[in-house]
Amino acid sequence: MAEYLRTYDISRTISPALAVWPGDAPFRYEHILQRRDGASVNLTTLTLSPHTGSHADAPYHFLDGAPHPADLPLDPYLGPAHLLTVSRRSGEIVLADLAGHDLRGARRVLLRTWVSALPDDAWPENFPYPALDLVDWLAAQGVILLGLDSPSVDAFDSTELPCHHRLWEHGMLHLEALRLAGMPDGVYELIALPLKLAGVCGSPVRAVLRELPPSGPTTDEVAN
Repeated sequence: MAEYLRTYDISRTISPALAVWPGDAPFRYEHILQRRDGASVNLTTLTLSPHTGSHADAPYHFLDGAPHPADLPLDPYLGPAHLLTVSRRSGEIVLADLAGHDLRGARRVLLRTWVSALPDDAWPENFPYPALDLVDWLAAQGVILLGLDSPSVDAFDSTELPCHHRLWEHGMLHLEALRLAGMPDGVYELIALPLKLAGVCGSPVRAVLRELPPSGPTTDEVAN
């Protein structure tokens, strides 16, 4: 069994202060029972969007009749992931932006931009997002999951959501609104499982990266 060196939390903290997509439901919680009032337990009820904080989009989000979170395969969200930094500030992330990064054998790719440095209560409208040509290229390399720190894989004002659709056409899943600050580029073990939610359009995830020794086996290798 591999000896993991360090675990990095790459999730946004879900709290009432967390910025959400404009017009979406903000996170809130309500105490139904409290010990200070004589109850035996503290009990809270949560209200939140499936796209709160770091999350996995389900294809049903942009395509009628497509899978919900409970129907998604888990393998794409669990295994080796290549983390790399992209300097582009806005607009389409193109293949040239990945120059100098070795993605041979990559199955999961996480793109870090300036958005990762934003505090949880800040909202970036002018964020970078992947170009369709880049999605096509990643799919041709065998990538099954793309993760971003941006709140969407499409432009903020997009209504046709071409990148969402292109990813799914390739059988690729994606994560949005990750917080990828504080670690060097490299290959890590990703764990970012969506909740087993039926009938909805996405799921928050508690996403982490685990550092492995250079010779340590990966989840994909063990599965094979």
